[in-house]
Amino acid sequence: MTMRVTRIGDAEPFQPEGHNGVGPVRLQGGESTPTTDFTVALSHYLPGGAAELAPQPSETVYVIVSGELVMSAEGREAVLGVFDSVHFTPGTVRSVENRTNLPASMLVIRATS
Repeated sequence: MTMRVTRIGDAEPFQPEGHNGVGPVRLQGGESTPTTDFTVALSHYLPGGAAELAPQPSETVYVIVSGELVMSAEGREAVLGVFDSVHFTPGTVRSVENRTNLPASMLVIRATS
């Protein structure tokens, strides 16, 4: 198969450890798709929602698609808005937080190896 469509209504919800007030769904990758080298998830952060400080298991890119999120890593902090992105190398210890009163969403693209 050369093309695989995942409709947002069919995306598989999951709950990663250390995430509070966050509702992610898998768009590509994981057990339900044939994607082997990376995963793509859409994570929705409610106001006050956060991903606790934790190391990235592999190379990861976040792309903000709505709202605003604060990324923290290695003693630095960055506020990202719509269409801003950030790259984390494997092992980078990071946190993510929605400090606003509006929901925020981001794509999470992560290598599987």
